[in-house]
Formats: sequence, structure tokens, C-alpha cells
Amino acid sequence: MIVFHNGALDEFPLLHDTDGNVLNASDGGIISVDGWYHWYGLALRPLPFGKNGSGGQVSDTGVVMYRSRDLSTWEYEGVILRAGSSNDTFLRPPLRFERPKLLFNKMTGRYVLWCHFVKSPGDHGFTDGAAEALSASCDRVNGNYRVERIFRPIDRNGYVRDCTLFENSDDAAYFIYDRHVSEAFNSVLKPFERCLHIVRLTDDYLDETSSYARIDACDAREAPCMFKREGKYYLITSGLTGWEYNEALYYMSDSPLNGWKRMGNPCVGEGCKTTFNSQPTQVVSIKRRLYLLSERHNTRNFVECSHILLPLEFDADGRITIQYKENVII
Repeated sequence: MIVFHNGALDEFPLLHDTDGNVLNASDGGIISVDGWYHWYGLALRPLPFGKNGSGGQVSDTGVVMYRSRDLSTWEYEGVILRAGSSNDTFLRPPLRFERPKLLFNKMTGRYVLWCHFVKSPGDHGFTDGAAEALSASCDRVNGNYRVERIFRPIDRNGYVRDCTLFENSDDAAYFIYDRHVSEAFNSVLKPFERCLHIVRLTDDYLDETSSYARIDACDAREAPCMFKREGKYYLITSGLTGWEYNEALYYMSDSPLNGWKRMGNPCVGEGCKTTFNSQPTQVVSIKRRLYLLSERHNTRNFVECSHILLPLEFDADGRITIQYKENVII
């Protein structure tokens, strides 16, 4: 039996690795390989001297990984996608490999990572390098990932923000991201429109194809978490409120590229209007059951962000319910 401790709704419990350090893996996910749970995410840096929150949301390190047999005892495995040296022309820290997600490609036998890339100094923007997608790959889940591409999918006019990956039952993979179109390229739609888009990837998962869609129902949403259950496709999302917690919304469809319908807030009970004081990160399959992994961002010290894991409940029509539990038995 596995027990994941979320703590009380108003608490901020921290996970630690076997060396006693806080598990510092922001906005990543958990992937299961050969009996191990591997938790990965962006290693955020301590706050610069004299700062209160500002500057801690970036990394001097890169994407790191931990492993566990029981989701409780975590061993640090090291850096899997490394920031460059101070002399590096493009991967110079501080930077962001934001919201990294991993898939295993059965055809190539390689693990593939995608993220939202922001070059030094790690501030979101509209210039080259400040709003890109990045793909990387490795022959081991916990190895050293090689950067494959840094670019903007669909066209250069759409800036990349929050993102995720999804692998379908037919082994086709998709990159889902909050596409931000600036006023300069947007004479028809409202200024600075943001909407989730989905792009089918090449067979090796390293690049985009020409097959994509704007998910019209997901206007002004971020932090996408996509999964499939019993032939239905789902997206759990967050609103655009920065570091402030907000109400989650989810969407359903019969196809990845069209037909998405807004279903409402999946959360119920106390804390439902703030997604239980967290922001969605990934829907994880553990022992054939689906769980929402969410992060509680600590803007006073980004190194000490907290995480919660909650089971998804489904009714006969496939509608989702998520209720807060201090302890989740898996």
C-alpha cells in the first residue's frame, strides 16, 4: 500500500530526498519505468539576495530527476537537461525549461522531453528565445538529454507559454501549449489573445507536423494536463492569474484535434475555487488509476514549492470529480 501525504488544505508540506534536501522539481511530472517512479521538473534557484519572490522562478541548473519505489522515499538522480555555462550563447543561466514533460518513443527507443524554453535572464517576453518550445531526447530516462530543437510551432507569430505532452493509444504524440499572439500579428482577433493549441508531432516525437488545431473552447487557459480515458479525451486547465490560485476548468472531446467542450470545474468541496490552493501539473497513471498532480508555488521561496496528488473520480457519463484528501491511499 502507498500513502501520499497532501497535508491539510491550508498546509504547505514539503517532500525531501534521501539526502534531506527539499524535492525541487517544479511543474514537471512523474513517469514510471521498470518499477521505479521518476519525478522530474525544473530545479528553481534560491532567491537572489535582498529579493522577495522576484527571480526565484528561474533556474541555474536545469531539469532534475528523483526516483522512488513507493512515492514516499525519493532518491536524487541528478540533472537530466542541463543549463549551459555562463559563456554559452543560448543556454546560459538563469533560464527556464518550464513545464517539462516526458514520453517514451517506442519506435526510436528514446525518451523525449518537451518544455517551454525561456533564455537568460529567464523572463517571459516576445523576443527571440523568450517564448519558444524545446525538444530533447535521451536513450535513458535518467540520462543526459540532448537538445534537438528550439523553435515556435505553427509559425513565428505565436509565442509559447505553458505546455504539456500527450501520447495517444495509436502512439501518435501531441504538443499542447498556450499560444500567445501579440497585437502586432492579430488584427482580427482581440489584442494579445491567448488560447490552447494542439500540434501533432512527428513519428520520433522530436518535431512538429503540419497537423494542428486551435482549441477554441480553451481561450485564456494555461497549465494544460491532457489524458485519455475510455475513448474520451480530457484537458484539465488553469486560468491566467499568474501565481495566484484560481478555479480549474476541464474539457472533453472525442478527438484530439476538434470537438472540445467546456465541462466546468472538476473540483468539489472546500478549496474548489482555488484548485485546493494549487495549479495543475500533470495527470499521472498509477496502478491503473488516474491522479492529478498539482503544485503549490511558494513565491516567498521557489525552492520550497509543495505538491499534492488527488484521485480523479468519474461518473457514468465520464464527468470528473476531484475532492481534497489529506492522505491518498494508492
